[in-house]
Amino acid sequence: MKVYPLAAFAILLVALTAFTTLRGTEPTLPQEGAKINWLTFDDAVKKNTKNPKKMLIDVYTDWCGWCKVMDKETFSDPTIVAYVNANYYAVKLNAEQREKILFQGKEFNFIVSNPNTNKGYHELAANLLDGKLSYPSTVVLDEKFNRIGLVPGFLKPPVFDQMLKYYGGNHHTKTPYEEFSKNYKSPYGQ
Repeated sequence: MKVYPLAAFAILLVALTAFTTLRGTEPTLPQEGAKINWLTFDDAVKKNTKNPKKMLIDVYTDWCGWCKVMDKETFSDPTIVAYVNANYYAVKLNAEQREKILFQGKEFNFIVSNPNTNKGYHELAANLLDGKLSYPSTVVLDEKFNRIGLVPGFLKPPVFDQMLKYYGGNHHTKTPYEEFSKNYKSPYGQ
């Protein structure tokens, strides 16, 4: 049997082109070392106006130890990173930032709560957390900026993944969280 090098090369080229094209349609898989695409609050609102998505807001402070643990363990987990980047606009909101934020026609500012130390909190953080300033806290807004989720405290990746998928998959519109939780199939095997 004769091998025709040009024909073999053409078949290989067609196969590689088809493989490359098909690879582009696959869902994003978790990748070690990938990072969440964090945005400012303003940037997430602007992007949402053009291409609506839910917003995932990590409300933190610089001094919060559990916030740092959540950054290291949860927000760096490849499964979490892939899902957040695909389904949410992710925002890191420093609850003590001093820059004003304009949102839905209202100006949110830093409020000095202790004039002796000049310490305080940001009004938007207080608004999103119903005045219960607990860090870290995770807030989920729907595509129209309605708050649909508020979860205070550190969350390990398996728990955070379940919460992400509950809101990200719109299960909150038809299923109580307890019921969703009972039937949830975790990628963590738990």
